[in-house]
Amino acid sequence: MKVQFLGATREVTGSKHLITTDSGHTILLDCGMYQGKGMETDAANRDLGFDPATLDCVVLSHAHIDHSGLIPYIVKMGFKGDIYCTPATRDLCALMLADTAFIQEQDVRTYNKKIDRQNPHKEKGKKYKVEPLYNQQDVNRAMKHFVTYGYDRRFRLFDDVLLTFTNSGHMLGGAICSLEVYETVSPDGTGETLDGKGAKRWKRLTYTGDIGRPKSHILPSPQLFPQCDYLICESTYGDRLHDAPEATEEQLLGIVEDTCVYRKGQLLIPSFSVGRTQEIVYVLNQLYNDGRLPHIPVYVDSPMSTNATQIFRMYPDELSDEVQDTLRFDPDPFGFNTLRYITDINESKMLNHKEEPCIIISASGMLEAGRIKHHVANHISDPRCTILIVGYCEPTTLGARIQQPGLQWISIFGLDRRIKAQITKIESFSGHGDYQEMIDYLTRSLQVNDVKRVFVVHGAEEAATAYKEHLHEAGFKNIEVPEHGEEVVL
Repeated sequence: MKVQFLGATREVTGSKHLITTDSGHTILLDCGMYQGKGMETDAANRDLGFDPATLDCVVLSHAHIDHSGLIPYIVKMGFKGDIYCTPATRDLCALMLADTAFIQEQDVRTYNKKIDRQNPHKEKGKKYKVEPLYNQQDVNRAMKHFVTYGYDRRFRLFDDVLLTFTNSGHMLGGAICSLEVYETVSPDGTGETLDGKGAKRWKRLTYTGDIGRPKSHILPSPQLFPQCDYLICESTYGDRLHDAPEATEEQLLGIVEDTCVYRKGQLLIPSFSVGRTQEIVYVLNQLYNDGRLPHIPVYVDSPMSTNATQIFRMYPDELSDEVQDTLRFDPDPFGFNTLRYITDINESKMLNHKEEPCIIISASGMLEAGRIKHHVANHISDPRCTILIVGYCEPTTLGARIQQPGLQWISIFGLDRRIKAQITKIESFSGHGDYQEMIDYLTRSLQVNDVKRVFVVHGAEEAATAYKEHLHEAGFKNIEVPEHGEEVVL
């Protein structure tokens, strides 16, 4: 069995890991899109590193676009196999991939207009413009390839390959993916055989996807997964620790009171539409139920957030015990009297002209696109306002840049804007475990000494390297941080 690392190597986007079994089956673990650099990522997304037409199947850990976003593209490029995931992941992908297609069409239209302005006298026959990676029709075709299985059901991909999904606690439908592959093992256990010698047995490879936190307001803690021989593990927060999750509610309430009550300003929360938005809304709902939330309007300004929340309502059994308890007296933990979900674009534009205090939650979480970017552009120079970052931001994104200490000016939509608004962050809303939480989870799931090799992915180089050392301290051995395109034999 060979593994080739084709994405999320020493970075946190574009997850793709290609498995080739000794019997010739090809399995892609995740099919993620590179994000965070606008049109600069176009070439990286088109260069897959494999021929989709030769791929047998995709195993999808969860619906976030950096793990699922190129699925319509590989279907467009000739992929004909099945895509295996959980039911909730399939439902969320239908929503998120359609939104991604729409964003691409917008980005390409803007980019091509810019190219036209820069090249008024184009050479005849020379191609300047770009096309989107895929469109809505490609998404519709891709959704026909999805095959779903619930958690903790061991099922067969091929005669010699089994797969089990375990709840990762990272997002609705998120899964740890445990593969069992029946292959020849050499006498020394290296994977290499001499003169055909070696016995057949099941090799066990686990891919974590993204690992959630041990305590989340709306999701269950990550569930223990089966023992493995080989581990591919994320490292987003491999070099840091989060604040205690119990402090989240009080931190958020304090920021709401300071911004909206004392300074009479607007609180802007850039948030991923799926998972993060629902958790923030849930916490605000709890504060409302307890009579502690100031009586101010709260807006979720995002069509996708609105639709994603409906999907969360469809899967109450996959939500946390805390949500289950809330449902006993509150039929809608994602709604309260002062909350409005906004889908209409004109209503969204009207929010930019409101003077009264309010909370606006809107995508995208890294401030690279979407309605929140317009809200930030309109409010970043207002000292009454606060921009609250509630998740990881890729270093090149606007969400990361506005957090630079001492920064006084920032360019948004090509215009320099003075930063007078408060810029703050709550780490504990993150859907990723920190290094100690992840190691605690791994060591509870696994007999560490039985894990032969560990591959650290999905983390910036500094985070991945630091996490490698933490894993070593926890007793893991043969830990590697692969390079892009690197191929290993197991």
